[in-house]
Amino acid sequence: MPDPADTERRLTALEARVENVAAEASAARQDAVPARHLAAAHDRDLADLVVKVDANRRAINALGVQTAARFDRVDQRFDRLEAEMRTGFAEMRGRLDGAAAGQQQIVELLNTLLRDDQQ
Repeated sequence: MPDPADTERRLTALEARVENVAAEASAARQDAVPARHLAAAHDRDLADLVVKVDANRRAINALGVQTAARFDRVDQRFDRLEAEMRTGFAEMRGRLDGAAAGQQQIVELLNTLLRDDQQ
């Protein structure tokens, strides 16, 4: 049969251990409250960050669309300007060719006059 003094000692030790476990559980519950608040704050911060990233992504995409549209307009203007320049150069070339033909006629007339004067 177990010694009653030993049983008493073991019972006292067991009660002390139960009290320690209860105290630790209570402390853990108390520590869990701030942890839950921190986790909730983290979730809110993360959600805010996601909203901001999405807003920035939309703004960047909108700028990309605007920039592409502007480049399209610049390309169209450049194409029109290039066509106008080709037309202008063709007109200028025609006028210069006409002027050269006229000058050639003048040279031929002068040569004819000079030959007639020398004879």
